[in-house]
Amino acid sequence: MDISPKFQPGQIVSLDYSNQNLYAEVIEIVVSRQLCWVRPLLLVNSTLELPLVIDLRDVSDLLWPLDLFRAALDTEVIGFLGQIFPKELKFEPDTVTKQQFNLFIHQLWQAYQQQHDVSKPH
Repeated sequence: MDISPKFQPGQIVSLDYSNQNLYAEVIEIVVSRQLCWVRPLLLVNSTLELPLVIDLRDVSDLLWPLDLFRAALDTEVIGFLGQIFPKELKFEPDTVTKQQFNLFIHQLWQAYQQQHDVSKPH
């Protein structure tokens, strides 16, 4: 088993679920537990003709299973980052933003648990 981290701090990674992508910056890899500590940047919902980009820079960091992340390509992220970086950071996260972030994380976690729960009959 390769125990070397597949991502580096500062790298942009993606959690993909359904038609949504959570892009986040890697803070640290916890190799011993196969976890990735990330700081969310944005959530992109691609179900619409024009993707909806939600600024997540003021939500909580995540400590999430390493194997669920993939490296994000510069070309897929650069346009979205340009949409959020000119904005001022707010002191309090927007309630709707928090709800959308929490819903995405909840749905992704449920799907992950269903895929990895072999003890339950399907």
